[in-house]
Amino acid sequence: MKFFSQTESKFIIDNEICRIATAKNNIPHVVPVCYIYYNRDIFFATDYTTQTFHNLKKNNRVSLIIDIYNKKEGNKGISINGIANIIDSGKEFANLFNLFYNKFEWVKKDPWSEKEAPFIQILPTKKVSWGI
Repeated sequence: MKFFSQTESKFIIDNEICRIATAKNNIPHVVPVCYIYYNRDIFFATDYTTQTFHNLKKNNRVSLIIDIYNKKEGNKGISINGIANIIDSGKEFANLFNLFYNKFEWVKKDPWSEKEAPFIQILPTKKVSWGI
């Protein structure tokens, strides 16, 4: 089943930074992260000590936004709600690490292993896009 349109998918692929929103006790927490779009889902890496990780352990609902602000050409973006899963070992971790390693220079400079820092998988449940 196709969740994103072709133009939405291209927009997601063409960008690499989004803002992730989690919550603790109904208080939002928003941070920028680098992500990859793979097999219809969005993935990002975090550390076990971050507020984002602690929030997701207690409440796996997440929102994110990928957007571009451009006065002349118009604003573009997509807002996505989803369910987060933690991936910190196994074949899936290794595959994701390779994808991140090939895409981001910062991963090459400071690589990590299983159980050192997890990947977060976001399974999209709702979306709203504009200007795309």
